[in-house]
Amino acid sequence: MPEGEPIERSHEVRWFDSLDSTNRYLLDEARRGAPEGLVAVADFQTAGRGRRGRGWVAPPGASLLVSVLLRPALAPEQTPLVTMACGVAMVDAVARVAGFNPGLKWPNDVVVGDRKLVGILAERDGGAVVVGAGVNVEWRAFPAELAETATACNLEAGRSVDRRQLLDVFLAELDRRYAELDAVVGEYRARLETLGRRVRVEGPDGDVVGRAVGIGAAGQLQVEVDGGGAVEVRVGDVVHLRDA
Repeated sequence: MPEGEPIERSHEVRWFDSLDSTNRYLLDEARRGAPEGLVAVADFQTAGRGRRGRGWVAPPGASLLVSVLLRPALAPEQTPLVTMACGVAMVDAVARVAGFNPGLKWPNDVVVGDRKLVGILAERDGGAVVVGAGVNVEWRAFPAELAETATACNLEAGRSVDRRQLLDVFLAELDRRYAELDAVVGEYRARLETLGRRVRVEGPDGDVVGRAVGIGAAGQLQVEVDGGGAVEVRVGDVVHLRDA
């Protein structure tokens, strides 16, 4: 980031040594009437959550664990636009602060190659949407079960990366995308490494296998299915496959 470049500071940031979940905290605050723009950050989460109820744990101080409370004028089926805005903002924040260029994996991961750098989770309660991100920032090594599938900012940059600077730039980038949600699908599509890949989408109604060819207006993944035909997938986890 160029020295002296202004960073927008339009958020109230509450930083905690430990929380069960930054998303849970902000959902509770939203129910109490907290305004849009409230941010929760934790050095450690005791009950962090990923997609589909998965647990998520990182050593204290190793990750940027941040959630933002928003109140978008969106129908529930358009909520993925907020997730996409968060993903695009985080890709650009990492590029500016850490000096390397990650990509996006549908629906909500930031990746370097096929290694996960950031997980993103948006949860809605009435008119409130809380979007959270867990960024691997300073890791010496990953446990055996993650060693082949995860990476961290310091490992990719070859140097330490400042969590607070990354937070500031991410919030500024998110503000800009949130103000222009109509344009976020195009930005998301341009950074989406899933497009053009053979994929297996593991969803609640079974797996879809084919080639990812597009993104719909509300973030649905368009897949040309093996054997012919095309489908749109709204919910699921993607596995990138090698071409036969």
